[in-house]
Amino acid sequence: MSSSFPSSFPVPPSKTPKRKSLPDFFAPVRKVARVTDTCPSSSSTLSSPTTSTSIPEVPQLEPKYLSVPGLSLYENFITPSEQAQLLSFLNSDQCTWRTDLSRKTMHFGGTYCLMPSQEEKKPLSMPTSEKKDQPAAAAASKPSKPSSPEILQAPPMPPQLTWLINRMVTRNIYSDDLRPQYCIVNRYVANLGISAHTEKFAFAEPVVGLSLLDACSMRFHELVEPCDGSVRSGKAGRAKRTGRRVDVWLPGRSLLVMREQARWGWQHEILRSAKGRRVGFERVSLTFRVKVGKQTMS
Repeated sequence: MSSSFPSSFPVPPSKTPKRKSLPDFFAPVRKVARVTDTCPSSSSTLSSPTTSTSIPEVPQLEPKYLSVPGLSLYENFITPSEQAQLLSFLNSDQCTWRTDLSRKTMHFGGTYCLMPSQEEKKPLSMPTSEKKDQPAAAAASKPSKPSSPEILQAPPMPPQLTWLINRMVTRNIYSDDLRPQYCIVNRYVANLGISAHTEKFAFAEPVVGLSLLDACSMRFHELVEPCDGSVRSGKAGRAKRTGRRVDVWLPGRSLLVMREQARWGWQHEILRSAKGRRVGFERVSLTFRVKVGKQTMS
């Protein structure tokens, strides 16, 4: 990947103009404003995070290309202070965590499926006292069907993530005309994980994941052929694998980029295990995705 700026981002001159005469040395030097992808500070306006004129403290890093074809990793993609600001936003009153799964999740862009609670899944039955008094009615009664999953509209991509998306654009991870429209946030604690899957084929590439807080290993499984099946349908679990697998270590504040075979021909998962995790382990991930054309679902 090239580290050059896209054409829509002005690049400041690398050198100041040469001073040719003695008076030139006493004339004020005109400073050139530069557009940055810096995270807004606590005193900045969150709705316009790209207007800062300070030079970002994040190194212009080249990615590490991993053994899975099409997989790359940017370490230290954000600073510790930027990580703290992201977490502060996600845990603020402006955001709502889903609690219908074993792990907490959050969605931006499109729609998502809210699963019924465990209590709602239980079929309703007549109380024991009523069964004794009305045995015939109890025998004739049928259990109520559990609630069905509910499709909900997610809030749009928030302005508090604009600076992060801008940084991905300036690193040529995404193009300026195809920015991420969708983001899923997952919170893993203790031994929580996520089953092996590929992202829905309705989404384009790349699929990008930002890791916050504790480091974690992600396991990749090579497939015999691409499989678009979901975990919920059971198709992901039935996908044929070659037997080749690769474990990738994801440090906190790193950015994982999945393209080509890594995106389409390999499943990825976070193992449900506390092995190697410290007491109080916590990892938060933000997964960004794009669609080409009309955007409707997440």
